[in-house]
Amino acid sequence: MQQLDIFNDSRDRVLVNTLAEAIVQGSVTRARSAADALRAEFPNDQHLAPALVLIEALAAETIAGTQPLADLTAAQAARQALEDAVQAAAQALLGGTEATPWLAARWCALAHRAGALPFELPYAQSHAAALFAAARAWAQMAEAALGIASWRRKPQPLDWVAQARWHLQGPDAWLPLAAELAWLAPQKLPPLLARVGDARLHKQQHRFEAFDADDNPASAWVWWPAWLLVDQPLLAAPLDGAQTDGAAPPERCFKVLQSLLRLERQGRHHDIVALRRELQGLHAALFAAYRATR
Repeated sequence: MQQLDIFNDSRDRVLVNTLAEAIVQGSVTRARSAADALRAEFPNDQHLAPALVLIEALAAETIAGTQPLADLTAAQAARQALEDAVQAAAQALLGGTEATPWLAARWCALAHRAGALPFELPYAQSHAAALFAAARAWAQMAEAALGIASWRRKPQPLDWVAQARWHLQGPDAWLPLAAELAWLAPQKLPPLLARVGDARLHKQQHRFEAFDADDNPASAWVWWPAWLLVDQPLLAAPLDGAQTDGAAPPERCFKVLQSLLRLERQGRHHDIVALRRELQGLHAALFAAYRATR
């Protein structure tokens, strides 16, 4: 906590900072004592209400300890309480600098208690992976998501693993999973790009949105991996890691473009003709964009 000069800071600020320091350090006894002192001298202080919310949250956390949550309903209730009342109270009393690590510790503790619960889509945001994500605990988030059966064929776990890989391993490790998410659940890709928060991706997103790939903005993102190969051919190498059987038109379009780029590097112009014709049949606008760069 910020050091106070008792000659320059008012009495109420001294009491508030003492209270906040006790909460940051996780001492329920000291926090309650500090709250009583503040209430006795300044009963209308605006910091009392959020402080009491945080004290009760710490007390409940102390009682629960590391005991696993009973079920998904209990996990959802605990998450909502932390996400709503506790998070707002922490921001009000502690401010962003102190609230962020304090809240991260709470999210991690809750995630550990939810660790044995199964993944069910209606309760997805109460799964341990989502709770670790709130704490920005990327390695633990990835571990929790990778523990979900068939995670690569389920949009939400795939989304979690992709986000974790961006933070842990960088864009090249993230890109194949982002491509798979585009094919599996294209509407989830723009929110993932927003959470990653990379300025280069935002520029790329604007370029893709300006490209007339589909009449439906949400489903248009299914063509994003193929468009990437046209817009930035140098991404072909990391995109090789994307798993696809190439059966659906967007995925087949991607595979055709991969082959075209490879054949162009090899100078096999005779083989290129048939693939270009196939690309044109799969997506005329993408074919036009591809030809415009040749």
